[in-house]
Amino acid sequence: MNEEKFYSRFTEKKSSKAEAKNKRREFNRQRDKFYDEKRRGLDKKNQIEFESKKSIPVDAKIIASSNLFDEKKLPADAVKVLESYDSIVQAVRPMNSRQLNNLPKDIRNLSHLLTDDRESRHISYMNATEQLSAYLRYFTWWNLVRLTRVFANIKPEAFQLEDGDVVLDIGSGPLTAVNALWLSRPELRAKKLQIYCMDISQSTMAVGEEIYMSIAAKARPADEDADAFWKITRVKGEIGTEIRKKAKFITCANMFNELYQKEKEAPEKIADKQIQNLLRYACEDCSVFIAEPGMPVAGRFISLMRERFINKKFEITAPCPHQGKCAMNGLHARYGGSAKWCNFSFSTENVPAKLLKLSESAGLPKDRAVISYVFACKKGEKLEKNADKNTAKVAVVSDPILLPGRRQGFYSCAESGMVLIQNPYGKNIKSGDSLELSLFKPVEKLEKDKKSGAPEIKI
Repeated sequence: MNEEKFYSRFTEKKSSKAEAKNKRREFNRQRDKFYDEKRRGLDKKNQIEFESKKSIPVDAKIIASSNLFDEKKLPADAVKVLESYDSIVQAVRPMNSRQLNNLPKDIRNLSHLLTDDRESRHISYMNATEQLSAYLRYFTWWNLVRLTRVFANIKPEAFQLEDGDVVLDIGSGPLTAVNALWLSRPELRAKKLQIYCMDISQSTMAVGEEIYMSIAAKARPADEDADAFWKITRVKGEIGTEIRKKAKFITCANMFNELYQKEKEAPEKIADKQIQNLLRYACEDCSVFIAEPGMPVAGRFISLMRERFINKKFEITAPCPHQGKCAMNGLHARYGGSAKWCNFSFSTENVPAKLLKLSESAGLPKDRAVISYVFACKKGEKLEKNADKNTAKVAVVSDPILLPGRRQGFYSCAESGMVLIQNPYGKNIKSGDSLELSLFKPVEKLEKDKKSGAPEIKI
């Protein structure tokens, strides 16, 4: 006897609109229940079985730990703004009930344009009303969540900004990086900064500036005598457009991915060209931040830019624990190559509930947020080569992976290259963790992972 499928009772001809609506609602409920039970079954099947502490000898112990996306580093007023971001956008760019009902569909359509259907995307797509609204209310919100987490967890001395300094945000869009910087670094709010925002869409920047004014009014400088806002100058154009002053801090968030989608040159040639473009804007002791979506091609480009920053005598402040060769350069990763590509993720557990609900309604649910980025300083904190072979600084890059014997592992980056962290005793480890390890044996004497050849470190 064939097992009845959960959806079989809903395939009969519908007799009325009301009945059809009720059946559709029940169908959705049963479908969600079916797939939820299926997912739980797979989770149980693949559950990691942590060994008893007497069964496996360890190679190292953790002596210090932090995370690149620790939400506790966010200021309280920034958390409130992120929670109410949809209300801020509604006040700046209101939508009626019909437009709000269509928003999930518009978000889904724009998602296709930004990913699998990008070949048909027009260069001025952000000027279309539906697409700009979808971008502001969904993609910008997610980008703010990512960037505020990143900026809040970078050491304050990396920004090196004082009164009168210039910040250049290239590919500014709705000023996402500027808003993220204001929210996450409250010590900079009282600085008299000149912010140049550069983008090909003047209207998008104009809306972004209004959003910035609203955000700054809700998350104010601690010094009551300080200016309420940074001075914003909008520059219409793409990278290469001239500005009047040299910049102390340059940001490029989700900008290069659109550029190298159009370029026909090899990624290395594009990176050579773009490092020169960036440095034309930079003053002698500048810092540069580049962030891209967590995709293989983006991870490859970030790695290439990192290499060129190092060649230009920059120090890599984040996320790397070293100044050596990139262990996860993503070479040929998008074509199925074996090279790992650098991208970090964090759980959406503490992301604004309204944003998660909007993601669900758009058919784009997220249980993690992903980003590839590099923060480079010309005169930043120098990361010296580690001379102590008994310690290692490691950045946990991958999500947990299932190893033979149902053990948990993480591909990670260290000065020695890529390593495979094994977690046989169920320690709280996740992507984005920066670990300082005390090694019980030198790296060269560790066992090697058969798949990747990376040294295995059991902790």
